[in-house]
Amino acid sequence: MDTSEESYGLQGEEEEEEEEDDELSSFNLSDEVQDLEEQLSQIQVHIPEVLYEFDWKSVDTSNLPESYRTNTPKEQLVLQVADNFHRQYAHLCPDREPLFLHPINECGVEKFVSTTVRPTLLLYSELYNWDGCARFVSDYLTMEPLPSPIAPPSYLYSPTTILRYQRGNCFDFSVLLCSLLIGAGYDAYCVNGYATREICMMDESREVCPLLKKSEEVIEEAAVEKPKKYAVKPPRDLNSKYEQQERDKILATEKAAEDKKRKEEEEKIAEAQKPVPDTLYGLRVHAWVLVLSGKREVPESFFIDPFTGKSYPTTDDHFLGIESVWNHRNYWINMQDCWNACRDLQFDLGDPVRWEFMLLGADKPLLSVPDMEEEEEMGDDEIEILLKEEEPKSFDMPASWVEPIQITQKEFETRCPQGKKVIQYKNAKLETWSPYLNSNGLVTRLTVYEDLDCTKKLVIKEWFKNREDVMDMRELNKQTDWITEFFLPGHAHGLKAHIYKTMEPETERTMEFYNETRVDGLEKRVETATDMTEYFVGRSDFLYYKHTEFGKRVKKVATTAPTATMESNARPVWKITERFHRNPSKPADEDVAELIYSIQEEKIYVTYHLKKNYITPSKREFSKQSDVDNKGNKIVMTPDMCISYQAGSLEKEKKLLHLYEMLMKLIEDEKISRHQVWESEIEILDILKLREDEEAASKLSVSIYDTERNEKSKEHREAMERQLQEERQRQVEQELDYLAPFLIQAGGVEKMTKWLALRLKEDCLSDFKHRLVDKANLIQARFEKESQELQKKQQWYQQNQANMTTEDEEAYLNYCSDAMFRVRILELRLSRHRENASLKYMALEEKLCKDPRLADYLKFYF
Repeated sequence: MDTSEESYGLQGEEEEEEEEDDELSSFNLSDEVQDLEEQLSQIQVHIPEVLYEFDWKSVDTSNLPESYRTNTPKEQLVLQVADNFHRQYAHLCPDREPLFLHPINECGVEKFVSTTVRPTLLLYSELYNWDGCARFVSDYLTMEPLPSPIAPPSYLYSPTTILRYQRGNCFDFSVLLCSLLIGAGYDAYCVNGYATREICMMDESREVCPLLKKSEEVIEEAAVEKPKKYAVKPPRDLNSKYEQQERDKILATEKAAEDKKRKEEEEKIAEAQKPVPDTLYGLRVHAWVLVLSGKREVPESFFIDPFTGKSYPTTDDHFLGIESVWNHRNYWINMQDCWNACRDLQFDLGDPVRWEFMLLGADKPLLSVPDMEEEEEMGDDEIEILLKEEEPKSFDMPASWVEPIQITQKEFETRCPQGKKVIQYKNAKLETWSPYLNSNGLVTRLTVYEDLDCTKKLVIKEWFKNREDVMDMRELNKQTDWITEFFLPGHAHGLKAHIYKTMEPETERTMEFYNETRVDGLEKRVETATDMTEYFVGRSDFLYYKHTEFGKRVKKVATTAPTATMESNARPVWKITERFHRNPSKPADEDVAELIYSIQEEKIYVTYHLKKNYITPSKREFSKQSDVDNKGNKIVMTPDMCISYQAGSLEKEKKLLHLYEMLMKLIEDEKISRHQVWESEIEILDILKLREDEEAASKLSVSIYDTERNEKSKEHREAMERQLQEERQRQVEQELDYLAPFLIQAGGVEKMTKWLALRLKEDCLSDFKHRLVDKANLIQARFEKESQELQKKQQWYQQNQANMTTEDEEAYLNYCSDAMFRVRILELRLSRHRENASLKYMALEEKLCKDPRLADYLKFYF
């Protein structure tokens, strides 16, 4: 153990010396270079639109396999076939553009485009569907424009290199997406064609954000009820039909004028927002993906733009023409006229009239099928001879030269380059981050603006993931200052949504809850400065509505108990209204429908449910009075204290004793209801305090299966590995012969005497003792060094705390947690070393006494 510690210290010193040498060498610049730097620093240049352009010449190709640098004989043959095919095509169609057949790869070697497609099915379930694949490619890669907007590129790199550097042009995007789609079972093809400027430049500033598009709601027409034969006729309409027609004419004229004015304004806005005419319209080259119907239950063929991951029908106006398509098996040229863009194109690749293929034996069959009548007229021998004569000499496409496409779990989660991506839409900006990149769990933010220049904000929507408070989304309306927060199931109070303007209590707010997770069945609570309304679902007492009206707070002297203080300083309750659903187990005139506790009037109003065939419910009004009067005499229930209306006069009225018992029960229920109102106010304060703490902490939850981010499991794993390493080192120490170097110095066992054996034992124990002490001193020195650095960092934080930002504070807290962890580890190692030192010393002494080389000589002393 000590040798490893010493080697670790020496290695650290060597590394420090190397770093110092590097720093010294970096500062040894000549005066001419320094003058040049000063002159260049004074030059100011205009920042171009492209802030950073990646140099593809700097791609490291040293570690690429041999298939990237050379061509197999079969690949060379297919290149010859492609050259012959291109010569024939240029001869037959001299007016058309050259084909995109065999560009060079990252190693400068010509590769046929079909062999660059590498079908791959990855382990992630999201990449099993076309929309997940398209979304991943558009998020993971950074778009680069073509070197020439009117010509295909002269190079086409492998999908593995594109994934490694996370950038590429439309052809790189399309090849990668096509590889994933074919691996997932889709009939996908790369397309070389022409598109509009917005598609080629990934300009979505005139497109509506997908998160803002409303789903088309199907309005169902209400079924016209047939008039009943014996229905009561409606009352006669005494309004003038002529006056109604005149009013309708005036309203129609005003509406037409408003519609015309609005249409003119929309036309003006559309004319102002109309883009500048594109001088290269119809000439801009673009690559996208074609997915044909059939496989994976795709009902209709469609296009996928790899830049945005959106799907388009094959008749969309953004795509203006197609030159060729290819997959991993063949290459087809479009022989159809594209004067009407892609609207009239037929995507039957087996039709040789519309699509000219390069290789025979492709998976798309030809359309020329002999008729059944001709087959019946011919004999079997003639059919076999004819088939042998017409059997083409097929040539299969070589296997892909690209390595298998691999995406790690971390890369799949990170998605965006540097973890962030920004897309500008019409009057909106969409920002996305990878999970765990932001400390508050923010993954998506949508900002909606009022103007096209995006200067005045209207709404800000934020989506979160992996938060401990399970908040899923937050929406801020800049016009009304209303904040709406949505939560997933699992919140401490069952919170589902929180709508508020400020976190101050007793202000306007609405809280929605998951009633299934609450004992009281609370679904919604609406609070203002003067009242509070609660809605319930699925309660055993059939309560579904509770409304409380408050009065102005009266200042009172605070008591010692905190609970009593909060209850005494609560807002005074003036009125409580409770409503109940129908209880089928009770008669209607005994089943309470509404209870009103008027505390200010000292009255209780009871309304029962409607009885069958009745249009008025039964009601009672109780007047509350104290049990005793001013003289101390007990008050007796009188008929004046209860005003009753019984629906159905034939039934007998309740006796005074029954009404008295009912009044006493209602008074007790009023106390319980007022206490529940106070508990609701306390719960609101608890929720607000909890939300403030959650926002201040912004803790993120980590799955137990995430070994990289789960600190507890990581520490546990490191502790187990450390214990295992210590156990192995302990076994090695036990196997070491500590006596061997001292025996060599003494001249061997042959010259052993009693005095020499005693001296060897003492020298061995003394050396081992010094080694233990040196190791303890080394651990102590590291402990003191870490403690001093931590104290210096704390002093620096106290001095600069006022000017520090939130990021600096987070960095300081992270450093302190790491430093404290290292200090605790060193302290633990030192304590363990001290505990085990004496045991190791005694174990070595006992081992030396029992050593057969010394035992015979030491038995005279011990």
